[in-house]
Amino acid sequence: MSQSNLEKQEAKLKQLNKKIKEEKYKIEQNLGKQIIRSANLDYGTLTTPQIKMIAKKVAAFLNQSQNNQ
Repeated sequence: MSQSNLEKQEAKLKQLNKKIKEEKYKIEQNLGKQIIRSANLDYGTLTTPQIKMIAKKVAAFLNQSQNNQ
């Protein structure tokens, strides 16, 4: 393969990785928003420890649900 083709493929791979990272970020943001809305939480009063606790509870629930299936 020529250097030019390798450079083109590398550029495509970088673009694809960037797109994947952006999509993951969108999903993470949307998931967080939906959890906050569904739980009727107030953005202004959420602290970092509360966010971590909620995340652990949601993860435990999801893991338990998957194990029960």
